[in-house]
Amino acid sequence: MGGILNYFAHDTAIIDAGAQIGTDTRIWHWVHICAGALIGERCSLGQNVFVGNKVIIGNNVKVQNNVSVYDNVTLEDDVFCGPSMVFTNVYNPRSAVSRKDEYRNTLVKRGATLGANCTIVCGNTIGQYAFIGAGSVVNHDVPDFALMVGVPARQIGWMSRYGERLDLPEDGETTCPHTGEPYQLKNGQCYLIE
Repeated sequence: MGGILNYFAHDTAIIDAGAQIGTDTRIWHWVHICAGALIGERCSLGQNVFVGNKVIIGNNVKVQNNVSVYDNVTLEDDVFCGPSMVFTNVYNPRSAVSRKDEYRNTLVKRGATLGANCTIVCGNTIGQYAFIGAGSVVNHDVPDFALMVGVPARQIGWMSRYGERLDLPEDGETTCPHTGEPYQLKNGQCYLIE
C-alpha cells in the first residue's frame, strides 16, 4: 500500500491489495480483509475479524470481535454484528465436496442488530432494523423491525429504530418509548410512520 491511508489499521491487520476501505474506518488487531472486499466509511472491525472477497459492507457498520464475514454476505449501512456471531455461505457443507459455486447470498438490511453468538444461515434476508437476540439461529427471512430469539429463531415482538421494544397491538399503532417515533402494525408488517 502506498500513500496516506484515510482509515486506521492496526499493525497486525492483513489487508490484501485491492480491498476498498472507506474514510474513517477502524481496523483492529489481527483482522484479515481479502482483496475483493468493499467496506464503507466509519466502520469498525474488531479483533480477529475476517472479511471475504465477495463481501460488501456499508457505512457505519460495527463488526465486533471474532466475526467472519464470508463471501456473498452484504451488510447495509448501520448494521451491528455482535461478538462471535456467525455467517454461513454454504447450506450443506462437506469437507470432501467443493461447493464454492453454490454459495447462497445473505443480505442484512440497514440498521439490523445481530446479537452475540447468533448464527445467520445463508440464503436469508434480515429486514431493516430487525433485532436478532444473542445465541439465536436464523434459518428463514426476518421482517423489518422484528425481534427474534431462540433456536431456531422465532419472532416475539417488534423493535424501534432506536432499539427499544415496541408495545404494538395487531393492526394498531404505537410510539418508540425513547424517541416518540410512530410505528404501525398492518397485515403482519411493522412500518415506521413518516
